[in-house]
Amino acid sequence: MSRRSCVERLVSDELWALVEPLLPKQRKPKRGRTGRPRVPDRAALAGIVFVLRTGISWNALPPELGCGSGVTCWRRLRQWQQAGVWQELHRVVLDRLAQRDLLDWSRAAVDSVSVRAKRRGELTGPSPTDRGKVGSKYHVLCDRGGLPLHALVTGANAHDSRMLAPLLDTNPGVRERAGRPGRPRRRPDKLHADKGYDYPRCRRYLTKRGIGVRIARRGIEDSTRLGRVRWVVERTMSWLLDFRRLALRYDRAESTITALLSLACALICHRRLTKPKPKPK
Repeated sequence: MSRRSCVERLVSDELWALVEPLLPKQRKPKRGRTGRPRVPDRAALAGIVFVLRTGISWNALPPELGCGSGVTCWRRLRQWQQAGVWQELHRVVLDRLAQRDLLDWSRAAVDSVSVRAKRRGELTGPSPTDRGKVGSKYHVLCDRGGLPLHALVTGANAHDSRMLAPLLDTNPGVRERAGRPGRPRRRPDKLHADKGYDYPRCRRYLTKRGIGVRIARRGIEDSTRLGRVRWVVERTMSWLLDFRRLALRYDRAESTITALLSLACALICHRRLTKPKPKPK
C-alpha cells in the first residue's frame, strides 16, 4: 500500500475538506526553508487518527504510514487543541448534520463511562466502581439517535449529577440553518437520565432551562423501562470506547485527552454525515 493511499484511507477527502480550513496558518520562514521539511498536516492528522483508533503509543507509530514520527503527530495534536481545532471540527460536523435534518432534538440522553488511567495525570481520581483505582470519566450528551452533541472529561470520582449542569451549560450548540442569523440550539426538548441524576437540583436545573425532565426515580421506577429509551447513549459509549486510546487512558495531560475525546466525537458524527440517507419505502 502506498503512503498516499494509507493517509487517504485514514483521512478521507470529505473529512479533510472540513478540517483544512480550521487549521492555523503557518508562518513563512524569513530566510527560506531550513531544517527538515514539515510533515504535511493531512499526514499528521492521519497519524493522530491511527493512534486514536488503535491505542498504540505515540512512539510506536509505524513510519510506513507516511505520517511522520509519533512525537510530531502528538505535537500537532497539542498545537491544534490550543487553537481550538478539535472542538470547532465537532461543531462544524454537527452543523452539517443539522442542516441535512440528521439531528433529532426532540429527545436527548446523558450518561457517563469510567476508564482506567494507567499513568494517572490530570482529570483523574479514584474510581468507586473499580476498587478505588485511578481513572477518568467521560460525560456525554447525545441526541435521540445517539450522536454525541457534547462531551467532558473528569476524574472517575466525579458524581454524574454534579456534571449535568456543566455539560449542558458548556454545550457550544448547533446552527440548524446555514448563513441565517439566530442563536445556536443548545437545549433538547426532553432529557433522559438514569437514577444517578435523580436529585432535586438536577430536576430544578432542567425545569429552569425549559427542558422536559425524564429521570428515573430511585426506589420507584424500574431501570429496564428507562432502558427502552436510553439504550442509544449506551451505544454511544461503546462507539467512543471503540477508539482504543480512549478505552484505556495513557495520556497524562488534560489537553491531550480532551483533544482525543473531541476528535472521537467528531469522527462518530462524520460517519453519520457520510452515510447515505435511507430511501423512503
